[in-house]
Amino acid sequence: MAEIADAFAAALRLIVGLDAELAQIIGLSIRVSLTAVVLAAIVGLPAGAALAVFRFPGRRGVVVLLNALMGLPPVVVGLAVYLLLSRSGPIGFLGWLFTPAAMVVAQTILIAPLIAAVARQSMAELWAEYADELRSLGVGPARTIATLLWDGRFGLLTAILAGFGRASAEVGAVIMVGGNIAHVTRTMTTAIALETAKGELALALGLGIVLLAISIGVNAAAYLVGEATRASEASPA
Repeated sequence: MAEIADAFAAALRLIVGLDAELAQIIGLSIRVSLTAVVLAAIVGLPAGAALAVFRFPGRRGVVVLLNALMGLPPVVVGLAVYLLLSRSGPIGFLGWLFTPAAMVVAQTILIAPLIAAVARQSMAELWAEYADELRSLGVGPARTIATLLWDGRFGLLTAILAGFGRASAEVGAVIMVGGNIAHVTRTMTTAIALETAKGELALALGLGIVLLAISIGVNAAAYLVGEATRASEASPA
């Protein structure tokens, strides 16, 4: 018990003292996750809106597949990205394996379906409300999607925050394609796993506390955004 208490005290000293290694790992983790979220949002938000608006053969199957991909196993994504980026892979010439770029690719693939699925559900509700009005105005498909995304932008923040939460907590795919290289591809989750295995609990606990704080902050932000959106929708025009 005393050993755990000492580890917690050491972890707090690392956080308060802004330990250089701790700060470097946190900074890399946030940069990788934010980049992946931006890329996933660029792809997922329009795709989700398009699925909500357009009707085409096989649409229901695409929606089912998209919802299933929300639970995509990280290790499967890691394996697929590893095979793509390995020297014998189709895009191995890029030299991205065991770099932050590979981790961004893996996280983007993981969270894009989540963002797209949540966006589709949100846009479907808006489309049901505004479909007749937009059709009567002769608004084209591209502008319709842009209009729905803009009108539902606050609600879509929940999808983006959920994507960031999953990306920042991911370890399986990241460690497979990043290699957990010190000062290069070591993120909070991979460092926690490594330091715990080594018995170096101070750094692992310090990173765990920061990661927990980020997770709580993201979930709190998602809740507040959701409440604010519902309140604005409920208020009279």
